[in-house]
Amino acid sequence: METTVEAEEERADQDEDHNRMTLPTVSNYTIDDPVQVDKKTTPEQPAREAKAVEKMLSCDFSDPRVDICEMSGDIRIPGNSSDVIFVESPQRDQAFRLRPYARKGDQTAFGRVRELTVKSSTAAPQCTVSHDVPAVVFSTGGYTGNLFHDFTDVLIPLFLAARQYDGEVQFVVSDMNSWWVYRYRLLFQKLSKYPPIDFDKDKGVHCFTRVVVGLRAHKELSIDPARAPNGYSMVDFGKFMRSALSLERESMSNIEDLAGRRPRILIIARQRSRKFVNLFEIAQLAEQLGFEVEVNDAEVGSDVGQFAKLVNSVDVMVGVHGAGLTNLVFLPPNATVIQVVPWGGLEWLSMLDFGDPAKDMKLNYVQYSIGVEESSLTEQYPRDHPVFKDPFSFHKQGFHVLRSTFMANQNVKLDINKFKSVLWKALEHIIQ
Repeated sequence: METTVEAEEERADQDEDHNRMTLPTVSNYTIDDPVQVDKKTTPEQPAREAKAVEKMLSCDFSDPRVDICEMSGDIRIPGNSSDVIFVESPQRDQAFRLRPYARKGDQTAFGRVRELTVKSSTAAPQCTVSHDVPAVVFSTGGYTGNLFHDFTDVLIPLFLAARQYDGEVQFVVSDMNSWWVYRYRLLFQKLSKYPPIDFDKDKGVHCFTRVVVGLRAHKELSIDPARAPNGYSMVDFGKFMRSALSLERESMSNIEDLAGRRPRILIIARQRSRKFVNLFEIAQLAEQLGFEVEVNDAEVGSDVGQFAKLVNSVDVMVGVHGAGLTNLVFLPPNATVIQVVPWGGLEWLSMLDFGDPAKDMKLNYVQYSIGVEESSLTEQYPRDHPVFKDPFSFHKQGFHVLRSTFMANQNVKLDINKFKSVLWKALEHIIQ
């Protein structure tokens, strides 16, 4: 929730029929259109003729995070359109509209996500390319570009959708940002053997026998193994990241491995709000305790692989609550994440966004909540102000107010004497 408005807004109660709509049929019917067979099929057995496919269209609007449509049969996706067409002969045509981005209820995010229409119809354009692998349709609009949302809204849900196919899956991307796809190209190439199709610009009619529109997301920056294909967990996602980005460290160094070198700590130096005012003192303290210190603003840029290697090389990562802590996905298991929580009763949000995900990845997690004297808010408000006396009164006014008060306009000056014990705790994790 690092840069969002309320992301978990519940829909009004709807009937079960509206929440989940299914049109199942079993048919050997195949529309006899001429097709161009690409490298994913063979001339002797094009995708649509490979075998009798159970025809099914199921759309689920009940999930609080995302709407999903799944279908099998004769499915056609005309490029440069907003339609996914399920070719069938029902008694009446059906149409379902959805935005394939995992931030349902967030109108700001959805304002940057194109609405798609999944419809059943007997009228469909002829195939120009036939694929024998399933398609996953999703958007790279919304809040992409913010590291936290890159992972929690798209990359982790995409891992859940695609990893089970071992590369034999085709991505169809709406609101495609080429720079963004390039930034994460190593992850895309690990999940799919085929270049993504730009839904907005492609001129062909792509035909599939199985399509999923939308990406399932379980919780912020994490996975619920009970709901995931093959029981995937954040530990599996971490292994995937290390493999895709060729990260060397599969585990944290033990005390024997530290012989001849100092433990390494990465201090994330935010450049805007929630920045460390006394960054030099913090780095100096870490050095005095025996750490080799790396200070970085955690701006990934266009080369996520290079920055991931830096993060993977450290034993401890420390930062104020913010998108930079998303880099925990590159840490080796048993490394330590220290999250500094700004003033304002933000412990619940900090745990939701980064604390629980760190634990799910089998990382050691330490949370340090600053006191009033460590907050720059003391320069803006008198000590008897509700900001200090009743911070939760701002929570009740909504996320916009909470964010503007405690996140967008606050910096941190750590009490070095108090923070020393936190760094000692991180050292203890390394020694153990």
